[in-house]
Amino acid sequence: MYKILLVSGALALSSFATNALADGAVTGAAGGAITGAIVGGPVGAAVGGIAGGVAGAVVDPPPREVVTYVQQQPAPTARVVVEEPIVVGKPLPADVVVTPVPDNPKYAYTVINNQRVIVEPRTHRVVQVIE
Repeated sequence: MYKILLVSGALALSSFATNALADGAVTGAAGGAITGAIVGGPVGAAVGGIAGGVAGAVVDPPPREVVTYVQQQPAPTARVVVEEPIVVGKPLPADVVVTPVPDNPKYAYTVINNQRVIVEPRTHRVVQVIE
C-alpha cells in the first residue's frame, strides 16, 4: 500500500511540470520518480524524478526526411551570424528567423554561421546541426 501511495504521489508531482519542459523531460521525470519511489522510497522518488527529467530532456533526432528536406533547400542570400555556440538542446536567440518544414510542422530550420540548423519552432530549441 505504501508503494502505491508513493507512486501516486510521484505521478501527481510530475503533473506539475511546466510547459517549458520538453515532453521527453516530463516523461523521463515521471518514469524516474516512479522507479525511484519503488526502489528507494520518498528520497528515491525525488532523486529518480530529477535523473529521469535530465535523461528525458535529451533531444531526439528528427526523421531522415526532415534532414533531407533541410539539406535540399537553397541557402538564403542574407547571412545570419550568431556569436554564441550553436548547441543541440539549447534555444537559438529569439530574433533568429526560422522556416517551418512544410510536411512536418514539429520542425523548422535556419542557416546560422553557414550551418543548417533544425529547431523546434515553438521554443527555437536546436534539435540538430547539419554538418
